Amino acid sequence: MADLKRRNTRQKDAVRHALGEAIGFVSAQQLHLVLKNHGSTIGLATVYRALADLAEAGEADPLQSKDGELLYRACTTSHHHHLICRACGKTVEIEADRVEKWADEVASEHGFTQPSHTIDIFGTCSACQ
Repeated sequence: MADLKRRNTRQKDAVRHALGEAIGFVSAQQLHLVLKNHGSTIGLATVYRALADLAEAGEADPLQSKDGELLYRACTTSHHHHLICRACGKTVEIEADRVEKWADEVASEHGFTQPSHTIDIFGTCSACQ
């Protein structure tokens, strides 16, 4: 079953491309609408599955909105963090070596090993100020 999830399909490639063209984080419904407007016959359930597969493979970053909806953004596969504009959704990937050091130190102080974390920093970008 895992091999089926990892395989590339025409639909997954279409979702990957649409996600790469999107600005900031987008919902499955938004991507589905974009794909439909470009003549695709892909179903919404297929878009959800493709996004989940891309997130699992590290090709997309998921983010839960204030409303609880999962939003996605195409990303690099290396570990990174995000600066996200609250107003327009503009997202910037940032490398954060100090965060890595801080996470390791806090975990160690409390007897934890192999810490992992997800950090998104929200603010207002210069264009929206």
